[in-house]
Amino acid sequence: MNKPLSAAPHALDLARQVLNIEADAVRALVQRIDGNFFEALNLILACRGRVIVSGMGKSGHIARKIAATMSSTGTPAYFVHPGEASHGDLGMVTAQDVVIALSYSGESDELLTIVPAIKRQGAHLISLTGNPKSSLALAADVHLDGSVAQEACPMGLAPTASTTAALALGDALAVALLDAKGFGEEDFARSHPGGSLGRRLLTHVRDIMHTGAGIPAVRENATLADAVLEVSRKRLGMTAIVDENNHLLGIYTDGDLRRTLEKKVDFSTTPVSSLMSQKPRSISPDAPAVDAVQLMEQHNISQLPVVDADNKLVGALNMHDLLKAKVI
Repeated sequence: MNKPLSAAPHALDLARQVLNIEADAVRALVQRIDGNFFEALNLILACRGRVIVSGMGKSGHIARKIAATMSSTGTPAYFVHPGEASHGDLGMVTAQDVVIALSYSGESDELLTIVPAIKRQGAHLISLTGNPKSSLALAADVHLDGSVAQEACPMGLAPTASTTAALALGDALAVALLDAKGFGEEDFARSHPGGSLGRRLLTHVRDIMHTGAGIPAVRENATLADAVLEVSRKRLGMTAIVDENNHLLGIYTDGDLRRTLEKKVDFSTTPVSSLMSQKPRSISPDAPAVDAVQLMEQHNISQLPVVDADNKLVGALNMHDLLKAKVI
């Protein structure tokens, strides 16, 4: 029976060494953010097509991530496998595109095979290698130097520090492009509608508010008994009080009900308008739902009537609605 494997005593020291080597590799890139990087940025900003990112093996994995990061931050990009490119996928490349080719050695056969076709097509080529004198670097319109002093692999064989450096350079490109394009939070949310930021920024009050018969509301001449019944029936913890034209006059909440009980008033004869909260906080249906969250938290309330520009009641919502919509 094989003896179970266990980590060597020096495993933690080795792990720390790996992180230090990779951190040093990334720090060394700072000195190489120069004219070449600026030229690469301008080539991509002037691109009327798409950014195509390509690489073999581990460089291919990094290329996929760079393409994904650019796409999600306002620079349309996609990954093309260099092996598949030479068997038909190169047809996706047009003269309006920019190709970013990743190869640490700069001598990847699969990439070098398609470089002439890329150049003939009229697309611009940016190379990211560890050797500025390599075939790929010399063939490119712009070369980005991603060389590292050493790999973190003890044998110096597995791409480790070099792939980390390439990934960091790709992130630097994507963020610099994001800034140049004025890509903001709402733009990011539109490309991430399924994420929490997308829900927060793209969900509006009108998307989650109660409407029509679901709005708790009574007229100004209603009794406290009528108001309490409406609060209970609509289950929003409040009812709006409106005039004959549906203009919002006030609200009566379950909190107001508790305070009313202490006064021992006659619920069947006392008008709700005499005990309602006048000039209540309200919100527009076109406001982002996150604004409703901020308004509730700022004023320590749990419900909001929704009114249009003429102060007419068009909806209602409470904190539970915001939680259910995952805005919070």
